[in-house]
Amino acid sequence: MGQEMSKCKTSTRRGQPNPVYKETFVFQVALFQLSDVTLILSVYNKRSMKRKEMIGWISLGLNSSGEEELRHWTAMKESKGQQVCRWHALLES
Repeated sequence: MGQEMSKCKTSTRRGQPNPVYKETFVFQVALFQLSDVTLILSVYNKRSMKRKEMIGWISLGLNSSGEEELRHWTAMKESKGQQVCRWHALLES
């Protein structure tokens, strides 16, 4: 329905030109809604106290940003509560 259901933030990585984010996020989504959900991951660079610049993004789920992201979403749906880990390259904003 175009609604934001939940939001999470990673820890801040300072002074790292190529930071690696290996964090776990848990979102509660009803089983019947899984086919209608899109999970969007965005990475921002905070250059000053007020200005944020989007570095890149990916999306998983209904509106996946690519085939690998769609395969990841499908694997998560079929995992029956087990953790599914994948690395993704960000798309430019």
